[in-house]
Amino acid sequence: MTLALVFLVFGLLGIVMVSMNALLGPKKTNPAKEQPFECGSPPLQKGIPGFAVKYPLVVFLFVLFDIEIAFLFPWALIFREMKGPALLLLLAYFVVLGAGFAYAWKKGAFRWE
Repeated sequence: MTLALVFLVFGLLGIVMVSMNALLGPKKTNPAKEQPFECGSPPLQKGIPGFAVKYPLVVFLFVLFDIEIAFLFPWALIFREMKGPALLLLLAYFVVLGAGFAYAWKKGAFRWE
């Protein structure tokens, strides 16, 4: 019930804001404001040239080395209670982590370009 109320309130708020913008917003266009600009100055070229982005590889590395390492903290808290099974689980975890590291190395993710 509470979640439905939140969606209802914020849905209505969104509708009201879009409606107020349509009613009160500027109607006249200005040719100077319609032109593209780069940091307040006229553009130097037409369009932006393409460049290679290794976004999926960067995301993979972030998950591999930041979020995965965060799982070591809870494991360290329960290590003394678990003893043997905890060590086996940790070794399996590091095998998977090492496989991801080897994959990233093979793909050339650590080369500076």
